[in-house]
Amino acid sequence: MAGHSKFKNIMHKKGRADAARSKLFSKLARDITVAAKSGMPDPAMNPRLRLAVNNAKAESMPKDNIDRAIKKGAAGESDNMEEIRYEGFGPQGIGIIVETLTDNRNRTGGNVRSYFTKFGGNLGETGSVSFMWDRMGQIEYPLKAGSADAIMEAAIEAGAADVETDEDEEDGGHLIFTAYEDLNTVTEAVAKVLGDPKSTKFIWKPQTLSPITGDPAKTLMKLIDALNDDDDVQAVYANFDISDEEMEALSA
Repeated sequence: MAGHSKFKNIMHKKGRADAARSKLFSKLARDITVAAKSGMPDPAMNPRLRLAVNNAKAESMPKDNIDRAIKKGAAGESDNMEEIRYEGFGPQGIGIIVETLTDNRNRTGGNVRSYFTKFGGNLGETGSVSFMWDRMGQIEYPLKAGSADAIMEAAIEAGAADVETDEDEEDGGHLIFTAYEDLNTVTEAVAKVLGDPKSTKFIWKPQTLSPITGDPAKTLMKLIDALNDDDDVQAVYANFDISDEEMEALSA
């Protein structure tokens, strides 16, 4: 895929402005609280909590915030929170998966539906989009962690499913993909060779990408940004393929 950035197409992320960081911390804290409630409040004994804490640390979330979120989960303060996945289509039929964590499914569902409607998309039934994606683990390393060959060798030895490297100096890095059930095992194995990863998470990886350009691409980005701005939305995945040049133009 010459001229295209897989990093930008797998999961669209916004910049790290102060306001965006505050919203990000809120979402990370919510994920930690729910993870702590779902099992032991000790990251060493709770794989899901360990992932949530590692992701928070990767975003430089203060330790006090992390500890407070864990205590909330241990105290049962996330009892009314539920995880809901929405699936739909954006402009030109681009598939979109939206993962939410909410204490009010009516509010969240109404908001998500309104974003799709406003920006030329429509919600589908559960499974209408996800059958075209794979549920996988993802381990991210910065470019400085090693060469593409070194990362590939470490990943293969650890039992990873695939590796992708983007050598763009500003936005690039290494992505190691694992089977869903192997994420923690592979993470621990590669960390012994490469050090701690930038982030580890469960993702939806599209089996194919669909090209989109021009005004439809601009509208799609507005839809994804609107979804990401919602406090109840934890992650947004879309199977679009936009060239680096056009992505830069859209971000200008």
